[in-house]
Amino acid sequence: MQLSLVNRRLVFIVDLALSLVGYSIAAYIQIRNSNMNIPIIKLVISGSIYIFSIALSFFITKSYRGLIRHSSFIELWRVFISTFIASAVLYLYILIAGYHFNHRFFFIQDVFFISLVLMLVIRYTIVMLYSYTMNYTIGVRNKALIYEIDEHSIALTQWLKGSSNQYQIQGFVSRNHDAKKTRIQDLPIYFLNGDNLDWFLRKNEVNTIIFPDYQSIKNEQIFISKCIERGIAIIVSPPLEGVDSTAKIRYQMKPIQFEDLLGREEIKIDMVKIAQQTQDKVILVTGAAGSIGSELIRQLAKFKPLLLILFDVAETPMHNLRMELERNYPKLKFVPVIGDVRNENRLDFVFRTYHPQIVYHAAAYKHVPLMEENPCEAILVNVMGTMNLSNYALANNVESFVMISTDKAVNPTNVMGASKRIAEIYVQSLAKEGEKNGSKSNFVTTRFGNVLGSNGSVIPHFKKQIEKGGPITVTHPDIIRYFMTIPEACRLVLEAATIGNTGEIYVFDMGSPVKIVDLAKRMIELAGLIPYKDIQIEFIGLRPGEKLFEELLNDKENTIPTEHDKITVATVQKYQFDQVKTSILLLIDYAMHVDIENTIKTMKLLAPEFISSQNSPFSEFDDSDL
Repeated sequence: MQLSLVNRRLVFIVDLALSLVGYSIAAYIQIRNSNMNIPIIKLVISGSIYIFSIALSFFITKSYRGLIRHSSFIELWRVFISTFIASAVLYLYILIAGYHFNHRFFFIQDVFFISLVLMLVIRYTIVMLYSYTMNYTIGVRNKALIYEIDEHSIALTQWLKGSSNQYQIQGFVSRNHDAKKTRIQDLPIYFLNGDNLDWFLRKNEVNTIIFPDYQSIKNEQIFISKCIERGIAIIVSPPLEGVDSTAKIRYQMKPIQFEDLLGREEIKIDMVKIAQQTQDKVILVTGAAGSIGSELIRQLAKFKPLLLILFDVAETPMHNLRMELERNYPKLKFVPVIGDVRNENRLDFVFRTYHPQIVYHAAAYKHVPLMEENPCEAILVNVMGTMNLSNYALANNVESFVMISTDKAVNPTNVMGASKRIAEIYVQSLAKEGEKNGSKSNFVTTRFGNVLGSNGSVIPHFKKQIEKGGPITVTHPDIIRYFMTIPEACRLVLEAATIGNTGEIYVFDMGSPVKIVDLAKRMIELAGLIPYKDIQIEFIGLRPGEKLFEELLNDKENTIPTEHDKITVATVQKYQFDQVKTSILLLIDYAMHVDIENTIKTMKLLAPEFISSQNSPFSEFDDSDL
């Protein structure tokens, strides 16, 4: 603060001195070009009037408060106004005092322009010296172009020019042909034509192109691919997310990621509805330390719940999540609970102690090959755990229960998918039974595909393989999957809790599926490498229980639209609760005794659409007499 005050006084004094010099030069010109002897006393008095007037104008317009090295047009306008006011006051004084100067208007004009030019020249010199010093200090910066010329791009340019030591902005690149030959912020606008891309990039010595938002990069995938092939870095600016607890703006460039190129818009949510449902509520999240659970916690934290109950069996991830929440959300009230959804006593303790009003059930075993090798454990966690939790939720009259399912539950070919389908059947039948008995609890299920970046997913797996120099291993050249980002998945869960009617299964419109081999190629290219040259791609065959493509809906199912254009309701087969409960209790008994054969056979009875893939050891039970 003391340094800032010293700088202000210095700028104020220098501007006054320059104004005095400007007045003196104008007076000298007036004397040399006038045939009259002008009394010195008159020049001194009028000069004093001018200096006093301009000092007062500086104080009113506060032209001395801005940092000169970051001067903008607004700051220069303040100097112009101050000089104009002082010159006008001087002119009025000369008229009122009756000074008979020859060409007095031109004298005032000289005072105004000479003083103004002197102050502007000094400011421009400081700006240029600062820019030169920064360039000399940090060496050669990345020469960057900003994509497009909309409001976000222009604001991004202003921010980078004022604060970035890493990027030297060369101009804008636009698809708008009419915009070329124009300038914004004294920067040229280049017309982007794919036919002369090589010449264009070489001419401008560009090594970085900065996109202002995620949507813009989805519209330029071909251009981005060509840039990556030529070694041009692609950077995307995230939206301004606000300020953190230290009042620092979180606004940082980041390298483009594959998930930025999904080719469809991210799901939008009704913030008002979610806030109304979650604010001042006690919320339980199972699997809280996992990829989906932890992101749910982060998003829920913004809606100011009364209490968040973090329930998970994994100790170290829970500890890491706790440290993150204490750091980023110091006012958030939460309690970490180490527990297993298979343990009814632990669940009973949570409901008795904290009385949760909303439950998000994300705890599950999800890896297909592992569950194919451990089917009984899949049943105990995915089926029995869901049954335990939903039973306690109904008994304690929770407002909302949201189960997180998967597209692998549709026409399942593996144990993991079948276990999730059976869990869906139980939740749905329990919801209808509760509704029949007058319960107000709302039970809904959400289905979505593979989540990019989640623990054990293909993206981090491919990244590790690329870092090691390859090869990237893909199970089959034709295998395809639906993808969504972790934030998208959590938004779907939050939205479903607000619009859901009890017993319904909600499906997210995930766009077109992605070929895994194409994903691998794109990730290699994003790393600046060439597929099959720098990094090999090897096909290792489908794993047990794996299929070439996933469906979001059963063949016999139809969908019903909802108020959200990206979410539909699956109309699935209805089951009687008593029959479902009896069969599931039998299934759990088999699983607890590790009776694998009867566990699989009972699963296929409960979910007739469960037909094991040919490479699964359980395919022999598909044609057997169950």
